[in-house]
Amino acid sequence: MLRRFCSYYRYYKGLFALDMAAALISSLLSLLSPAIVRHILSSSLPERLFVEIVWFLVAIIVIYLIQAGATYIRIRWGHYLGVWMENRMRSELFSHLQCLSFSYFDKNKTGAIMSRITNDLFNIAEVAHHCPEDFLISIATITGAYAFMFTFSWPLALVSIIPLPIMLVYGIVFNHRLKERNRAIRRTIAEVNVEAENSIQGIREVKSYSREKMQESRFEETNKRLKTSREKMYKTMAQYQTGISFMRDFYYFMTIAGGIILIAFGFTEIYDLVTFLLYVSVVLPPIDRLINFTEQFTQGMASFERFTEIMDIQPEIEDKEGAIPLVVKEGTIDFSDVSFSYESDEGQIIIDHLSLHIPGGSKAALVGESGAGKSTIVSLLGRFYERESGSITIDGVDIDSVMQKSLHEAIGFVQQNVFLFDATIRENLRYGKTDASDEEMWEALRNANLADFVASLPDGLDTEVGERGTRLSGGQKQRLSIARIFLKNPKILIFDEATSSLDTESEKLIQDAFDKLAKGRTSIVIAHRLSTVKDSDIIFVIDKGKVKEKGTHQELLDKQGLYYRLYSLKD
Repeated sequence: MLRRFCSYYRYYKGLFALDMAAALISSLLSLLSPAIVRHILSSSLPERLFVEIVWFLVAIIVIYLIQAGATYIRIRWGHYLGVWMENRMRSELFSHLQCLSFSYFDKNKTGAIMSRITNDLFNIAEVAHHCPEDFLISIATITGAYAFMFTFSWPLALVSIIPLPIMLVYGIVFNHRLKERNRAIRRTIAEVNVEAENSIQGIREVKSYSREKMQESRFEETNKRLKTSREKMYKTMAQYQTGISFMRDFYYFMTIAGGIILIAFGFTEIYDLVTFLLYVSVVLPPIDRLINFTEQFTQGMASFERFTEIMDIQPEIEDKEGAIPLVVKEGTIDFSDVSFSYESDEGQIIIDHLSLHIPGGSKAALVGESGAGKSTIVSLLGRFYERESGSITIDGVDIDSVMQKSLHEAIGFVQQNVFLFDATIRENLRYGKTDASDEEMWEALRNANLADFVASLPDGLDTEVGERGTRLSGGQKQRLSIARIFLKNPKILIFDEATSSLDTESEKLIQDAFDKLAKGRTSIVIAHRLSTVKDSDIIFVIDKGKVKEKGTHQELLDKQGLYYRLYSLKD
């Protein structure tokens, strides 16, 4: 895992080397000033070598200036290193997610995936920058400082080193506890946000059912848990900071007390004590770095492991070797003995040895009870899921043998739950054709019976539709999605229960737009309202994943079978 993480540094070798060099220079220069001060106190000052003292003081200033330059490079370009690695990983992760099959997203929550893209990668960036740098600075500074200290006075060095291991262990233990408390707070904040978001988004339901007090009670319960979590965190913080503060003071005390005793017995000089106190102030910040390093490294590696978990998932559906572009001429669709079941349904068969034939350029309808498998059939046609057996062909070409991109470009989906991006009408339309001109977009809007509405808006095509199209009505969103399909200009259309939740006027406008769109194309309509499919060339009645009946509207009514019963009940 660590080797795989370090492999990302190869893309930024120069920047990594610059950061490490700046860190090493900064840490080594911090060791020189106390040594120079010792020389001044032990030699230059007693002998009154004032010119030499001035030059030494100038040298200290130069050291500080160089150290400041190295620190600037380390902070700026070191953070750049972390950000660039984070950016590269995020791009890789996002691209990989685009390649994964629907089944992955069926099994994983959106929030968990978003956490990988944001929080986990931020943790990785912090590790990428801070951990190598902090480790190098800490080891170089502590080792170098005590090398000088043992050279100047090994007895005093032995005395002063005693508190360091205690401080390090105490800091690591309580820093870990503090991080755990902070994680608990973040989890509780997420719960508070969920409660608040549910109440705000569902404010109409809350008020219509007079459930304000119930929502307040639920929110207050979560809010109290947040208060308790914060109280525990501040208690741990007090223990941590108080303990570390005491140990810092104890570190100074051991150095001062040890120095006084050794001076009294003639084992060291007063200038050594002054030098050691300066070195103590040099050593303390690296101790803090090492304390933070252990927790940050553990957290960062856990985040990197979650990142690699997704990166190592292989798409369930990939283009086969030698896949060819799909060229649709007639648009004839054939399902032959197709079976399929979702992994989440524990082997329950959704499509059971289904066969159907849809002639090119015809309008076919799939009808049946909810859960019969209608939407699954069109998902299999788009190869969003891999069938378990049988074959699906378009113009006699098995969809397994063609490139997925060309297959998806050949099919246009209009679904009940239209997804619009939080962008302008123009940007949403160009999802159908990226280089569409304004003239083409207005033509598509006219065909979708939406041009007059868009023209009436102050910003026209540049009107923001809001998150998931919240500024548009259900019918307007459907017509915008149809306009998008007009621009895409696919050979095959799928109309998946797109009018089932709309009012009669909106349904009529959308049906009219769909009829325009369907001309000269193979179209498949899935509908609850059977009156909307009466003019279909062929209707397939789906029941438990099989074709129960097929025929025209009148033929199926004459049979007085399942279709007749559904039509009688619903229409």
